[in-house]
Amino acid sequence: MNKSYVDPEFVIFTGPMFGSKTTRLLAVVDRYQRQNRSVIAFKPSIDTRYTKSNITTHNGGAVPAICVNSGDCVVQYIKRKNLLPDVVAVDEAFMIEGSADALITLYRTGVNVVVASIQMSFMGNPFHEIKEMMPWATHISVCPAVCPKSGADAYYTYKKKSDENEVAVGGSEMYEPRCLSQHDLIGKRRDQHARTIIS
Repeated sequence: MNKSYVDPEFVIFTGPMFGSKTTRLLAVVDRYQRQNRSVIAFKPSIDTRYTKSNITTHNGGAVPAICVNSGDCVVQYIKRKNLLPDVVAVDEAFMIEGSADALITLYRTGVNVVVASIQMSFMGNPFHEIKEMMPWATHISVCPAVCPKSGADAYYTYKKKSDENEVAVGGSEMYEPRCLSQHDLIGKRRDQHARTIIS
């Protein structure tokens, strides 16, 4: 038995917009880099909020990243490098179709995986890619933001503009975090909900 082998990690930082998920991803990437581990970072091509070539936090932290449209692009990029990295980091994985299959495959070959992503839409629908990843995660950290209406922990994303597009890139001009009681699409007042259950 090879006692020196250590299982890889599959870490997911999830929660609403403005919950510091990407900040925590960058902190993990920084730690791996200080350990002289090879890291490749990816982000969705459609996310150009701050820069096309970096994963960037709302506060300005950044790490260089490869822009991809699909999980296949992630795998093909690594194949072209002809060497598995120690770590693959992915920001906003819910926007990358097939990212779950790609990252699970990499994890099973011994690559450490770190993901930052919201897990559900503003309508309360879980995103497929994150649902598929979660059973494989070795660590899931839910990162609440602060609800601007109540000051409570906010676990859900609220869309200020009324449309039904569940995947739309935007910042504070389009989205804000909300607690359940202040989210009029997915939350119900306790007394109203109780009456629904009882009736």
